[in-house]
Amino acid sequence: MASKVEVAFRPEGDTWQSLSPKLITVRRLILALFAVAVVVAGVVVALTVEPVWIGALIAVAGVLMLAIGWPWVGRRVKSWGYAERADDLVVGSGIWFRRLVIVPYGRLQLVDVKAGPIDRAFGLTSVQLHTAAATTDAAIPGLSPETAAALRDRLAARGEQRSAGL
Repeated sequence: MASKVEVAFRPEGDTWQSLSPKLITVRRLILALFAVAVVVAGVVVALTVEPVWIGALIAVAGVLMLAIGWPWVGRRVKSWGYAERADDLVVGSGIWFRRLVIVPYGRLQLVDVKAGPIDRAFGLTSVQLHTAAATTDAAIPGLSPETAAALRDRLAARGEQRSAGL
């Protein structure tokens, strides 16, 4: 049973959609590439600068970053989700600092689908929702291109149907 606080971030009765597990792989790959760059920088500093311990400290920081970040990435991606409701879209995320954004369909101004080179290599896209109020903008990363396209089309259609006429 969910705690009382948890219920605030996962409205009851909604069909909560999770992100693709491929996003964990993508985010871990990015983390690993960054950590390797920090370790290499630490080794270069250790070989070229005195005292050597400064470079060693940088390299250890890179290893720690990878060790701490690896499980964290999995938890972070699993915390994301969304639910399409009759009048709005609910997007939730966060581990320590939870966030729940409710975007009314009538307030949607733009639905943006995007994918960087690493995302495309793994067959992932993101859907970015834009409204007149910047605080209600929301993003849903880690969707398959088919899911993102279908979501984009449904949201655009619902936005047109419920247009607030700003």
